[in-house]
Amino acid sequence: MIITVQQIIENLELEILTRQAQTDCAVTGGYASDLLSDVMAHAKPGNLWVTLQIHQNIVAVAALKELSGIIIVLGREPEQDILDKARSEQVCLLRTARNTFDIVGRMYALGIRGPS
Repeated sequence: MIITVQQIIENLELEILTRQAQTDCAVTGGYASDLLSDVMAHAKPGNLWVTLQIHQNIVAVAALKELSGIIIVLGREPEQDILDKARSEQVCLLRTARNTFDIVGRMYALGIRGPS
């Protein structure tokens, strides 16, 4: 079963921070980490990344790894320059008030698995 970013947004009630971002792309899996080096080493193209980080480097890592998007947890608010960078790099930034454990569990229930 193929699930898109848009379906995850709807099912998990996520807020879209970058409205222009592509949300019809397929999600190939999920990855949860707050260490950029870990994401760079292990996340796969098309993965949806869950993190509490809100600095500019998350956008660079997501673009480099060709991730389908980033879910920022705990309602954290990135600065405007990060939103601008995400728009220019066409990285889909999403936000939730939920914590990482809850979001990952909900993604798993939707059939999203970690990279293998």
